[in-house]
Amino acid sequence: MTLAEKSGVLLSSAQPYKMKSNMTYPGVRKPLRIVWIASAAFAVMTLLDVSPAFSQGNASKSSECRIEAVDYKGWQAQQVSNQWVQLIVVPQNGGRLMQVTFAGHPYLFVNPKLAGKYFPPSSSQWFNYGGDKLWLLPEGNDDEQHWAGNSDVLDDGPFTFRKISEGHSCEIELTSPADPQTGIQFARTISLDAESPRIAFHASMKNVTGHTVEWSMQSVSQYDTSISAAADSDPDAHMNHDFWTFTPLNPASSYLNRYHVRFGPAENLAVRVREDGLFSVHYVHMAAELWLDSIEGWLAVVDGSSQYAMVERFQYDERRIYPGKASVIFWTNGTETRLNSDGNLSLSGDPDAGPYYLEAELNSPMCRLRPGESCAFDTEWFPTRSGSEFHGATEAGIVIRPLKATVNQNGKIGLSGAFGVFFPGRLMARLYDEYGHLAATTPVAEVSPTEPVLLESAIASPGKCSRLSIHLVDNNGVDRGALEEVQLGGQDSH
Repeated sequence: MTLAEKSGVLLSSAQPYKMKSNMTYPGVRKPLRIVWIASAAFAVMTLLDVSPAFSQGNASKSSECRIEAVDYKGWQAQQVSNQWVQLIVVPQNGGRLMQVTFAGHPYLFVNPKLAGKYFPPSSSQWFNYGGDKLWLLPEGNDDEQHWAGNSDVLDDGPFTFRKISEGHSCEIELTSPADPQTGIQFARTISLDAESPRIAFHASMKNVTGHTVEWSMQSVSQYDTSISAAADSDPDAHMNHDFWTFTPLNPASSYLNRYHVRFGPAENLAVRVREDGLFSVHYVHMAAELWLDSIEGWLAVVDGSSQYAMVERFQYDERRIYPGKASVIFWTNGTETRLNSDGNLSLSGDPDAGPYYLEAELNSPMCRLRPGESCAFDTEWFPTRSGSEFHGATEAGIVIRPLKATVNQNGKIGLSGAFGVFFPGRLMARLYDEYGHLAATTPVAEVSPTEPVLLESAIASPGKCSRLSIHLVDNNGVDRGALEEVQLGGQDSH
């Protein structure tokens, strides 16, 4: 397919679902697991389905999280782990979260050229180790109110590491050196509990000068967009042609076309404004920076080749100003298009040619800080499984294929749909009568974040109902919210 043809479709699967454009994108994929109602055998299989990186026979590892010093690609690192995920932190290299592995799948780009290495901060070079880190906005070299970037003490200085808690809940703290140029000192805590793959971040920046400063914090996550037989970041890897990012568009956006091209071609066939209100970027190896004033508080990164996804969540604050009005930024690395001195279009080489990565960036509002003051920025990551489509994210998971509910001739309600969930537990169907009253709550399926959920089942109806929602209740009995809600009728509706 041409790039123009690919831009009209989402993701691929062995048996592709039809898109709204009636186009399909065939490929080779692992089949989704079919979830059946009230199957004891399935429930047992689901409960046993945990990350292969951990021994399922060790009860202590499934009931607690751990923090331990490890060697990672030659770096002296710290690993925070539970039965679901492993986080690798390298304090010396700018306090980076270097890798996140969920159910054996690594998400982040780790530069194979710099693996295990460390270079002191430099005003003339940028040492792109990969991983996830904190940056400042606005960027530039216009004046002292812009961050010049490169490898300064915030990007590349050695951070201090502190273990705060371990066991039922793990928390670590990373603190940067004080930066005399920007007047900022970063501190970041990363938290992981024992019972889910949810990762929580609390970032703060403190004014360490004697005068007022104003900055925005930025969480910069470099996702690996290559395909390799190696565990992660193989220098001989090839580009992943089935890698996507999504975020909700702002219906009252300040930007033309509801997004802003900060760098790269204005006409970019890898970018799509969808009819359902989502903005998508299909990764191609071409330098581009795209700004969005998204207000819904999430972005999603979806790897269609492996069928893994990551959702990053944040709280949008409509009362405050964001840098350049952007709350979300996507960057794709690759060849740059520029006009030369003769006015002709030219292609410049990418200094990182070979490795493939995409940056998903979340911005805090601008913080005006007097001496000694701090401000905070809280975000969450939820790794899960994905499929051949993407139709949005909720607090409970992602919608791979929208829910449909059909009232059958026998009075039962047929359910179909595909989801990725953020917490282990059980899906519950809530049925509402025509007056909006809750008529019944029915268990649907045992689910796990490590497996995509494909509903093809039927549930009993307590009588005439008009509406149905599917909620995720975790293993502790906590309602994590609805995956989707639909109207009922005599035929499919969604």
